[in-house]
Amino acid sequence: MEVLVAVIAFAGALLAAITTGALIGRLREEASGWLTAWIITAFSLCLALGAVGVGHLLGFAPLTFRIYQIGGALLAPLWLAIGLIQLLAEKRSAQFSGWALGVGLTLVGGVIMLIDPVVAPEDFTKELPIGSTFWDLWPEQLLRVVHVVILLILLISLMVAVVRWRGGDDYDADNMNATVVLAPTGMALVGAFLFPVPGPFVAALLGGLAGAIWYAVARPLAPYEDEEDEPAPPPSPPPQQDWQGYGRRQEPEPELPPLRSGLGDLVAEYRAGETGEVDYAARMQTGGFGAPVGPSGPDAFGGPMTGTMMPADRYGGGTPEYGMPAPQPAVPEYNMPATGVVYAGAASIGATAKPSPNIYGILTVFTLLDGSGEAFDKLAEETVEAVQAAEPDTLVFVCHGVKSAPLQRIVYELYRDEVAFSEHQRQPHMERFATERQVLVLATNVIELSVNAAKVVPLPSAFRI
Repeated sequence: MEVLVAVIAFAGALLAAITTGALIGRLREEASGWLTAWIITAFSLCLALGAVGVGHLLGFAPLTFRIYQIGGALLAPLWLAIGLIQLLAEKRSAQFSGWALGVGLTLVGGVIMLIDPVVAPEDFTKELPIGSTFWDLWPEQLLRVVHVVILLILLISLMVAVVRWRGGDDYDADNMNATVVLAPTGMALVGAFLFPVPGPFVAALLGGLAGAIWYAVARPLAPYEDEEDEPAPPPSPPPQQDWQGYGRRQEPEPELPPLRSGLGDLVAEYRAGETGEVDYAARMQTGGFGAPVGPSGPDAFGGPMTGTMMPADRYGGGTPEYGMPAPQPAVPEYNMPATGVVYAGAASIGATAKPSPNIYGILTVFTLLDGSGEAFDKLAEETVEAVQAAEPDTLVFVCHGVKSAPLQRIVYELYRDEVAFSEHQRQPHMERFATERQVLVLATNVIELSVNAAKVVPLPSAFRI
């Protein structure tokens, strides 16, 4: 039995060491409080499991007993709870209180458990020692108080994560998934130190906590930046021209709100900024979409020769605001009837593949729950129809299926600029899309894009005669 427990302990120590290294590598790229706390947890688990393995092979001694108790009974569950506070707390005062609690209990408890004498060291064997048998009064009572505090933090964290998930978004769903894995595992580990539990189960729980941290951090999640990180402001736009050619500078665009705290590697979906009217004339550029039209314009429609689709009811039809001609007949290449959508410039002489630098793109990868593909596709189709009807500054909005992965959907979006993206997020149909997909989606990954070169033409469509 001792050899079996030693094997379990050494395997868990190896897993904890790998988890520690992975978290440290992640911390270099993304500084966050919960990562720092869980690095301490993983390292403490590695030390405790190593002491358990050595003790079951060679017999326990005061040194291995202290390492096992300090790492496994005190530091690992304590900093697991502090990490959940850093993950879920929205106020900096709560995060600071978590740090103060963790540092204080670590210093006080570590000093007491290091200097307090071990009772009856001659009674150590190769069996896992019970803390209450070998600790004096102060370390034993300290651990009991710390364990009660940890249980309360884990329970409250679990309740907060579930409540936020029920009425929240992808951030809250991913935080809930991590908390549901970590909090019960931490509670079980604390219970193993409060009550007599056989050695193999304690070693398995210590290794299981290391695996739970690895799962919570390394699995694909809807990814987020830390709360204190704010997106960089957009670059200053070049001087613009009005219709008479007089130079003027564009008004600064509203900045997006700061990102929330959460798990993952990439950039999270943005929430809409302040509402307000958009001055479309101020956003027009020479050589860009909506440039000055006429004989000297880039093409017959006054737009860039990049193959961009233009809704005719907005930009065509002889609209005086943009000075554009009426819609042209369908493009013969695709045998498309005249439907109010005009294809501009892809076949024009002198066309360029260099788009406007202000174009803003998003690529979203959805991983669906089993059996939800049909419902998601129907919701996406209705959303695309609403985008086509109500969003002239949404250049591309496409939902893709993945042949090799039936449970994945990829949504590719291009917007005239970040103002257009913010307006898109405020649309009622996008709020409906974000709400109704919650029960259909397991995980979401979002990537920001910039456009370096492009050719876009109207897609062939099926029409009913």
